Amino acid sequence: MNQKPDHSKERRRAWLACVLLAVIYFVVPVEIDTNTARMGVRVLVSLLTVGAVAWLVTGLVRRQLAAPTREVRSLAHLAVALVAGLLAFALADYVIARAAPAQFVDLETRIDALYFALTTLTTVGYGDVHAQGQLARVLVSVQLAFSIGVIATGASLLLRQLTARP
Repeated sequence: MNQKPDHSKERRRAWLACVLLAVIYFVVPVEIDTNTARMGVRVLVSLLTVGAVAWLVTGLVRRQLAAPTREVRSLAHLAVALVAGLLAFALADYVIARAAPAQFVDLETRIDALYFALTTLTTVGYGDVHAQGQLARVLVSVQLAFSIGVIATGASLLLRQLTARP
């Protein structure tokens, strides 16, 4: 008898990780600091976080390509990486907008930053919030590359799952 493994525990962990990431996003302090060195460190930490998330997503892609039989687990990991990436980019956008308001147009709150990151991730790009400065445009370019990788990986995983033989 061939039984499918129960992936509910994996899904619960992924869901919990996503919720915790959202909580962290809304509570981490990122207020403007008059000390430029300290603000620079905050911006650097945000950029390093974005880099770490990009590295994690790259690792997920490599593991998926190496072990294509773990679709459900990989989808759960990809979902967590997607949420982590989305929130890391939103936080980086917010920190840059607070430190240098001319970098973004109409990005004033964390909700604005999350909205902007989500419209960029989904490639909708309404245009109401947009990158204006060079630093913001570099960050958004990295975010677009991340988006392409996540969307392509998700599509690949779903296609493998749909075409897998029972």
